[in-house]
Amino acid sequence: MRKLWLVFCQTATVCLAALFVVGTLRPDLLNGNTPQGAVITTVKQMTGDGAAPRAASYSDAAKKAMPAVVNIFTSQAVKAQQRHPLMDDPVFRYFFGDQAEAQSQPSTNLGSGVIVSESGYILTNSHVVEAADSIEVALADTRRVNAKVVGTDPESDLAVLKIDLPKLPAITFAPPDGARVGDVVLAIGNPFGVGQTVTLGIVSALGRSHLGINTFENFIQTDAAINPGNSGGALVDINGNLLGINTAIYSRTPGGASLGIGFAIPASTAKTVMEQIIQNGSVQRGWIGVGVQEMTREIAESFKLPGTTRGALITEVFRGTPADRGGMKVGDVLVAVDGKTVTDSSTMLNLIAALTPGSQATLRVIRERKEIDLKVTVGKRPKQPRKE
Repeated sequence: MRKLWLVFCQTATVCLAALFVVGTLRPDLLNGNTPQGAVITTVKQMTGDGAAPRAASYSDAAKKAMPAVVNIFTSQAVKAQQRHPLMDDPVFRYFFGDQAEAQSQPSTNLGSGVIVSESGYILTNSHVVEAADSIEVALADTRRVNAKVVGTDPESDLAVLKIDLPKLPAITFAPPDGARVGDVVLAIGNPFGVGQTVTLGIVSALGRSHLGINTFENFIQTDAAINPGNSGGALVDINGNLLGINTAIYSRTPGGASLGIGFAIPASTAKTVMEQIIQNGSVQRGWIGVGVQEMTREIAESFKLPGTTRGALITEVFRGTPADRGGMKVGDVLVAVDGKTVTDSSTMLNLIAALTPGSQATLRVIRERKEIDLKVTVGKRPKQPRKE
């Protein structure tokens, strides 16, 4: 009897100990709850047609635009230099032969372009094809073909090329002034020659000027990565429509990588330049023949125009020019061109350039604190000397 009692006590002690351990470490087992993670349920949200929705993607926009974006390869032959007599010396060639041989090789450049017409017209940057002896275009479908330059416009940094191939994919232009600050955009090009690449960003600002990049500036600013090789590529909206031609970046070093500040020429500007180049071989812009200066608060006060810095101060009127014949004088403040407000000298330059040579324009100026309208017959902007 005593032996049975000892066995019972030991068994009860073990059970109580086990119960204590379980109650301390896993109380959920004693409450009858299902341990967390024991049953895994996958919830699949279904759409109306029974298919699972895809994650947010801009693949459709990229798929639409990418076939129209091309890679541009240019080459420029190095001019032969007069051969030095020492070049025939074996010892001299042993030490300097490789460098001399390298100087005779053609230099190459890389950029991007956008097919804008099924007939083979391509928009790119003027600096991409500048001084090129030969130009080769590589399409997204791996076709390669030589291209010819239809015309260039260095003042807007745009150029038009032409290729002859069948079944060319042409990009669709976005509506004029369709870009808004905050809109999502894609930049497509060939950065660093690695191949066609798509980067994502937003429209950071519109109407950027006074950057010193081009004579005529009205850039779309974006934080979509634009790197060397992207020049001339496409900036598109989320529908794959062309918003601009990627042109420049802000970088701390020449030829450096993007720091999130890139600039594109608006598609509307590019289209206007392209049409003129195709029709006339060059771009014809309006011109009135004046020198201007930015209005400042100090200048406004000196002209007794307090509280305003709008307009462009006329500092010079060239003799015999449209402005001279139209009665414009030094000291006038130009505030409107055909009813469009002039905010600064850059705006004035763009508004005058947009006028058709030979047409008549109404220029509103402030003279002696009074606004007067001058009728001016617009001239043709003379060809500007090339900047070195």
